[in-house]
Amino acid sequence: MAANVQFAKMNGLGNEIIVADLRGTALRVSSAAAVALNADAPTKFDQIMAIHDPKTPGTDYFLEILNSDGSQAQACGNGTRCVVQALAAETGKRLFTFETVAGILNAQEHADGLISVDMGIPRFEWDQIPLAEEFADTRAIELQIGPIDAPVLHSPSAASMGNPHAIFWVDQDVWSYDLDRFGPLLENHPIFPQRANISIAQVTSRDALIMRTWERGAGLTKACGS
Repeated sequence: MAANVQFAKMNGLGNEIIVADLRGTALRVSSAAAVALNADAPTKFDQIMAIHDPKTPGTDYFLEILNSDGSQAQACGNGTRCVVQALAAETGKRLFTFETVAGILNAQEHADGLISVDMGIPRFEWDQIPLAEEFADTRAIELQIGPIDAPVLHSPSAASMGNPHAIFWVDQDVWSYDLDRFGPLLENHPIFPQRANISIAQVTSRDALIMRTWERGAGLTKACGS
């Protein structure tokens, strides 16, 4: 990243986010620059949110999103909330329309200071997630870790919120699973041609769950806005 680019290190519910202001320039954050930033402890991050001038009439800004391994992400909910906070403080605006490679994201800062992002409607069709083979029902696809007769994790739900996701539903403590070992294997499994975010989730009530996430291109993360 060029030396004269302004950026802020922010926190989105535990996600470490770098917001880079590239408005009014033709600069881009390269994969090499992202990897170099992540290698330095003070600038270590999960995602970079690069703010560009709008490409499409009717949108406010174009967001380019990079993971800490230098790969491109299609969308990032917590990162977008950080962008909203920064832009709202600068401009006084409350409503924003962002364009990303995943489509349009509408976001707003509410009167109480909370920030919300409409991530759109989940996509469950196998070829839109995408998966490498057809599944008529993506609520439980054929994928497992561990012995065939006693898998440690199995039958995840698959969906896309701009980025591919696989969610393993479990009945026991999500912290009892070695996600830092399973995460890389599952993220790069051939069933996910674009890799995937891997989550372990335990439903604790009708309106609450506990979740851990291995994020595609970033590794273990404290939160996931999708």
